[in-house]
Amino acid sequence: MTHRERVLIALKRQQPDRVPVDLGGTLASTINIHAYRRLVAHLGFGEAPSIAYLSRRSNSVLPDERLLTYLDVDCRAVILDNPDKNPERELPDGSLYDEWGITWKHLAEGQHFINSGGPFYGQEPDPALVEKFAWPNPLDPGRFRTLRSQAQTHRARTDAAIILVLGVGLVHQLQFMRGYAASLEDLIVAPDFVRAFMERYVDFWGCLTERALQEVGDLVDLAMFGDDLGTQQGPVMNPALYRRLIKPYHAQMVQTVKRFGKPVLLHSCGSVAAFIPDLIEVGFDALHPIQVSAKDMDSAKLKREFGRDITFWGGIDTQRVLPRGTPQEVKEEVRRRIADLGPGGGYVLGAVHNIQAEVPAENILAMFEAAREFGRY
Repeated sequence: MTHRERVLIALKRQQPDRVPVDLGGTLASTINIHAYRRLVAHLGFGEAPSIAYLSRRSNSVLPDERLLTYLDVDCRAVILDNPDKNPERELPDGSLYDEWGITWKHLAEGQHFINSGGPFYGQEPDPALVEKFAWPNPLDPGRFRTLRSQAQTHRARTDAAIILVLGVGLVHQLQFMRGYAASLEDLIVAPDFVRAFMERYVDFWGCLTERALQEVGDLVDLAMFGDDLGTQQGPVMNPALYRRLIKPYHAQMVQTVKRFGKPVLLHSCGSVAAFIPDLIEVGFDALHPIQVSAKDMDSAKLKREFGRDITFWGGIDTQRVLPRGTPQEVKEEVRRRIADLGPGGGYVLGAVHNIQAEVPAENILAMFEAAREFGRY
């Protein structure tokens, strides 16, 4: 099979020739810049490739085509560019400032930035805030300037599945603009503010997404966005609250993509098992990252309960095994997750979230070697 066929069949919960693998296909399934540099040096590729950031805020990169070909990766990403008006910029103290008025503080060299201020921080959660906010232009031409050329380049040099990486989801965006704790409190004490924000943000997101798919819908194979609903120990909110306040807007976002005939992949970290029936009902085709170290995220149980209705994407532990395990332990982890999630198809293998800075090159290579060894159907 071609790489593209392999992924599309997995998205239909059917059995390809082998388990597809992902690195660099989404905003949360790529690799930290430090781990990337060590990996390409370890492989002896010669001159280090130029760095193309997938996300500057997470210091994650778009891997060089030489690496993706070497690892036989089945996916490629196309990403939106910075807008022409108010593009993300670096402040004198090394922080980043974006078009939403969010300040991103740099924690350590090569590591994540974290939101430390935004337009709704410290404000009373009134719907009037939403109306007063100077909303960015979803059709800013800068966002789409290289979108088609990215997709055309992938189509010309590979048969991989091409993934359109869209803007973050509404839960994330509210957290970034309001602050994490306050945004969760608002779900309970200020639902009118939350609804007002989500209606405006989904309008923005939908307009941007329609324009992106008009640009590259004939070239991409699926679309993805992220909206974390879980923590290490359980859901970030009561599932009933999700159904009342968030689910209707997720359904709108999914349908925007589905109107163009494309499957939708949701990235949602943590313990999200309680939401999976709702995610299936909304219309998500695949779920990433399957954080197997989180509560209630047993991979065999998830496959038994939901494997007929949603594709699982990720699953290789990044909290202990990849950074701290031996190459043999990594291979055993891969063998286990393929045994749990692979039967009958419906599984795309990759790390649980981006491969972080401390992960040894040997362990990254062991993951892909084991995928080839154990992933044949």
